[in-house]
Amino acid sequence: MKATIKRWLQNRLVLRLAGALFVAWLGFVGFIDWAMHRPPDVFGHVMMHMPMPAYFLFPFETMWTQARFGHVNLGDAAPDFTVEILHTQEPVQLASLWTSKPVVLVFGSYT
Repeated sequence: MKATIKRWLQNRLVLRLAGALFVAWLGFVGFIDWAMHRPPDVFGHVMMHMPMPAYFLFPFETMWTQARFGHVNLGDAAPDFTVEILHTQEPVQLASLWTSKPVVLVFGSYT
């Protein structure tokens, strides 16, 4: 009888621990999801402090794809934005570039 009670208490402890870990994991995933929906500088600051193995604790690629999913359809005009020119640091607005010629935007790295 005592062995049954002891086993029941151990199982209860394991279930509580598993539940606590699951709630902590949900909080962690929620925090990462929140960060992914913030501007890139906020997300970068959060991820800068994240240890590398932590990326494997949540569905990073799926969450990232959903967080950064845009609402631009084929044929829509590109949203207007302002960026700094790399070598002069002066701002340039996208709308000012396509007044006289088409503009092609390439996002990526050539290295």
